[in-house]
Amino acid sequence: MTTQATTPRDSPAASPALPTARGPLSESVLAVLAGDGTRLPRLPAADAVRRSYPYGDDLQLLLYVLYELHYRGFAGVDERLEWDPALLGVRAAAEGVFLDALRRDAGPGGRDVARAVDDLQLEPVGDDGRSVSHHLRREGELWQLREYAAVRSLYHLKEADPHLWVVPRLRGRAKAGMVAVEFDEFGAGRAENIHAQLFADLMTDLGLDTRYGRYLDAAPAQALAVVNMMSLFGLHRRLRGALVGHFATVEITSSPGSRRLAEALRRVGAGPAAQRFYDEHVEADAVHEQVVRHEVIGGLLEDEPGLAADVVLGIEATGHLEDLLGDHLLAAWREGRSALRIPLTP
Repeated sequence: MTTQATTPRDSPAASPALPTARGPLSESVLAVLAGDGTRLPRLPAADAVRRSYPYGDDLQLLLYVLYELHYRGFAGVDERLEWDPALLGVRAAAEGVFLDALRRDAGPGGRDVARAVDDLQLEPVGDDGRSVSHHLRREGELWQLREYAAVRSLYHLKEADPHLWVVPRLRGRAKAGMVAVEFDEFGAGRAENIHAQLFADLMTDLGLDTRYGRYLDAAPAQALAVVNMMSLFGLHRRLRGALVGHFATVEITSSPGSRRLAEALRRVGAGPAAQRFYDEHVEADAVHEQVVRHEVIGGLLEDEPGLAADVVLGIEATGHLEDLLGDHLLAAWREGRSALRIPLTP
């Protein structure tokens, strides 16, 4: 059932290798993806998935690899497995666990979108002790910035891709505003300015491997959860409001955080390409913030006011998972140890 590789493994366009399992659930799914069709391993039962820890390595890796079938897939894995009914059934059970946890843990919820967006625009006075960008700007070392870039590469090398899934589900002002922002994310028609390429250039300046998916095995579960949330919201039409809420959070909070990260990179002497990625986001996302608030959110809720609670969910879920990731990174770094499952080589 495998397909033949047509792209050299070291090419940036190549599909990544399958990762290493992190528990019995992900092990079962990876065995199916790696199978040759002569013997189909048994997939985990739905009740076993439902008993798993929603933010843990095993469930999050299971979701990540199944979602990745909708992006670039994996080397040697049959592309027809993207829509395999058995795998989709396992994914649905895992999604239920993850989404239930987000609804329970992310925040108070409600339908007050204006207040939720206003809260995003309030920068804390000083550092509240949970901000990765404050830490990196003030005292972050080069090895910590390299780890941060490796972790973020799981998203930034596919930056904006999860958000495109919502475009066919919008209309009018919301669709026009979303596409306008995405046009910038994809380089405004210039391949060298695609934000994923700018991040690859940043990684090169930091001495990191720019191959897509290269740091999947090293990334902690908290980083997988952030990317999985985007895929979850993007792939389900019923969660289009949550995707818009997530998108708003990213665009509205990006500019001040990017400014701090650009300053951190300058302080440690990173190259100009590394600095450019965040400098670009300082300027672009300050403009995007207004488009997202007034056109994307405003247009969506004008058409579908019943989606207000889902927009709030997307905002709160993004903050919740970013806090979990930030707490993990900072706890490790303050103890002088790597936050990665597999530390980077110098």
